[in-house]
Amino acid sequence: MKGMWLSVVALGFIASLFLILSSCGHSQELVSIAVQPTSETFGASTTPVIDNAGAQVQLRALGTYVHPPVTKDITSQVTWTSNTPQMATVDSAGLLTITGAACGGTLISATVTTNSSSGGISSSGALVTGYMTANVVCFTASGGGAGSPALTVTFAGNGAGTITSSPLALSCASPSACLAQFLSGTTVMLTATPIGGSVFGSWLGCDTPSSTNPCTVTMTASRIVTVTFN
Repeated sequence: MKGMWLSVVALGFIASLFLILSSCGHSQELVSIAVQPTSETFGASTTPVIDNAGAQVQLRALGTYVHPPVTKDITSQVTWTSNTPQMATVDSAGLLTITGAACGGTLISATVTTNSSSGGISSSGALVTGYMTANVVCFTASGGGAGSPALTVTFAGNGAGTITSSPLALSCASPSACLAQFLSGTTVMLTATPIGGSVFGSWLGCDTPSSTNPCTVTMTASRIVTVTFN
């Protein structure tokens, strides 16, 4: 009887061990993503924004997992996104590139769809995301720095839309303003395109009538124009 009891205990121990090992064999769970570098700044106040076009930096995404705890390079596994693509783009390999068409700051995200919650509960579409910021210094020509005239485009109205320029240098979407430099004397044509059911309203600050689209601006000095979408 004693031997039989010991056999039962042994079988119970083996079963428990099997369950523990099976649990340890579950897939690792991604709990956070850190993007390196955490921030990067391009240009200077005495450098025309367009001169930053083509500047690049390679980003890395580091994923932190549990079961067991470990950190891995998952740069090629995340989905990279720029929230201001007219200022900076990022490709599927995490290469960040400055367009030279706008200045300011943009948020770059690295996202993985995990299909589970942080507690391991099935949750279709659950996301883990990490961020970094890219900054392009706006041109001011302060401190005696020389530079070409700057054309700034801002947005007004309750609608939404985009603008592009010819020669190509400006490309931005509401509500984010953008800026670019042009050689003195250049005639710039700005085209406004409404999106999402909006309609073009008017231009303010162009050399052509406010209702004309595209508008033209002759760059003999720095200019600011405003486009309204309704």
